[in-house]
Amino acid sequence: MQRQTQPVTVGSGSENDAREHMKRPKEQGMTPAKGESSTKLKSLIRKPSVSHEATEERLARGKAQEDLTLPRLITESASVKASSSDHPDTFSYNKFKGCLLKPPLGRDGGQTSDPTTNERREKVKEMMKFAWDNYKRYAWGKNELRPLTKNGHIGNMFGGLRGASIIDSLDTLYIMGLMEEYNDAKEWVQTSLDLNSNGEASLFEVNIRYVGGLLSAYYLTGEEFYKKKVVELGEKLLPAFNTPTGIPRGVINLGSGTSWSWGWASAGSSILAEFGTLHLEFVHLSELSRNPIYTEKVMNIRKVLNKIEKPHGLYPNFLSPVSGNWVQHHVSIGGLGDSFYEYLIKSYLMSDKSDDDAKKMYYGALEAIEANLVQKSPGGLTYMAEWRGGILDHKMGHLACFSGGMIGIGADDGEPEKRQHYLDLAAEITHTCHESYTRSATKLGPEAFRFDSGGEATATRLNDRYYILRPEVIESYMYMWRLTHDPKYREWGWEAVQALEQHCRVESGFSGIRDVYTLTASHDNMQQSFFLSETLKYLYLLFSDDDLLSLEDWVFNTEAHPLPIIRRSCLEDPAPQDKTVSE
Repeated sequence: MQRQTQPVTVGSGSENDAREHMKRPKEQGMTPAKGESSTKLKSLIRKPSVSHEATEERLARGKAQEDLTLPRLITESASVKASSSDHPDTFSYNKFKGCLLKPPLGRDGGQTSDPTTNERREKVKEMMKFAWDNYKRYAWGKNELRPLTKNGHIGNMFGGLRGASIIDSLDTLYIMGLMEEYNDAKEWVQTSLDLNSNGEASLFEVNIRYVGGLLSAYYLTGEEFYKKKVVELGEKLLPAFNTPTGIPRGVINLGSGTSWSWGWASAGSSILAEFGTLHLEFVHLSELSRNPIYTEKVMNIRKVLNKIEKPHGLYPNFLSPVSGNWVQHHVSIGGLGDSFYEYLIKSYLMSDKSDDDAKKMYYGALEAIEANLVQKSPGGLTYMAEWRGGILDHKMGHLACFSGGMIGIGADDGEPEKRQHYLDLAAEITHTCHESYTRSATKLGPEAFRFDSGGEATATRLNDRYYILRPEVIESYMYMWRLTHDPKYREWGWEAVQALEQHCRVESGFSGIRDVYTLTASHDNMQQSFFLSETLKYLYLLFSDDDLLSLEDWVFNTEAHPLPIIRRSCLEDPAPQDKTVSE
């Protein structure tokens, strides 16, 4: 879901073609701080290639499911033994497992009772294996695969860290039962993930991908080395908070600890979606390390935001980490703002609904968004406009399409009489985002779409027509399916699978495309790591039973890494837990 983005540096081989206000600085490959950023896309060809493995897997599914589950159980059993002697002042994995209401992988790995849905699920699994196998063959250890040129991409977002696609794929491989592939990824983390880098990294990107990915791998498997690695990495991020306000700067040198703001950000400001998208991971870092400093850092961000005056109750995207004042009044639920709002409601849910401050901030922000940004088009489509100092820009980014799912999962905890209102709003926004897909020739949605000049839910500007394998629309389908069980969401997800296969699958992986409105293939030569972490995971969950990573036990960070709900009363109960769930 989430993340914002800024201009992308392409040149040194960084083709994460996310342009000016895309979701994540992640997708870009930006040059830190003083470097200028430029955007350009590389054009390449597409050749669809469909493997027969999905069919073979379906035929052998019965036995294969059992065989794939066994190594998972062995892995967990060994790691649980290793952590069963935890001292009281350390995190107890056994106790954590005992606090879950359901087995993480459900009764039967999430398989449904419907044969068609299971076939679709197997197809998504085959897509993941195809994407992973090609990454392993051509880009192993690099951050991302360039599927047309069959080589790896490193980029400059992660400060010298490598293996972004490996870290992002750990939990996806694990929940899909791709255990051979998971074990290859696990071995790389154990032997080759080097945290002693000395480059400039995006605090936000490292947090949501590396910290989030390692945390979820630990919570799913109990493997202690994941915990050790993630706490070591977390420590390297702390110097970014050394500012007069405690609001972290966006770029940090992981070796020296020096930090600065992105060169493209207004007046050296920090970005709402970056410093507002740390809470989930940092609270879990405090859980695992038993060091409260991580939670203190993110709670201080809340204090600053609560003190400052909000124009019309809205949160602008740029804030000075020196003065603590807004730098300009641009408000967006898409790039630059998005995941800040997501993390408010998810902080409340992850706290087992005890974080009342997060709840209050979320619903206050949502009311201001409804009052100022939510619009209805002449054609009846509900969308979220952007706000520029009181002037509406009738544009919605693909990144903003996560908000259907966000509003949906928050519906139950608003005022009871507003529950249906929020569910309706969530459904309307998800419908609008689906329209942005159906109104294109490829049935994939553009980076941004507008509601002006007579057009609706279409990109009217040439540089908004691209699609880089983004997950946000599918993410909302998954949440809305779980909340309503309306079959249209699964049908919409299947439409997306078919479009991805037809237009983004090439001989050696999956690639973004430059223009969703033309059937002439023009690929960007980048298999984004978030395609493996988010897009395919959300599709797999959409076609699975609700007990696979149940929303009663898990929240997903903005990179779709599952993090467990913290049931404080259970975790702090000194009595042994006898309800430990097992898979």
